[in-house]
Amino acid sequence: MPAKLSRILMTTVAVCLMAFASLGHAQAVDESPSALAMTGDALLVRPALLVTTILGSAVYLVSLPFSLLGGNAEEAGEVLVVGPAKATFVRCLGCTQSGRKQEAVAQNDM
Repeated sequence: MPAKLSRILMTTVAVCLMAFASLGHAQAVDESPSALAMTGDALLVRPALLVTTILGSAVYLVSLPFSLLGGNAEEAGEVLVVGPAKATFVRCLGCTQSGRKQEAVAQNDM
């Protein structure tokens, strides 16, 4: 009985994960921030994220011996340094998601 329950649970989890993945791809993200959003991002959010990146780097360096012993130095670096750095430097001005804004690719007629 526990084996059957385990298989049912695993199947349910797999189906839910596939359903959630398809929902994420179904909704296209189209960000076109306003001038107010860009100004607020440039004057308030980016400086705060820069401070967060610097403080996260300091915390990472202090905790590095412990995270190396624990085996999660890479994860700690990702969370404390890389994540805030991406949000600070690799994000379009006023956008809410990290990463470069993809430009539309035009096809040339032959």
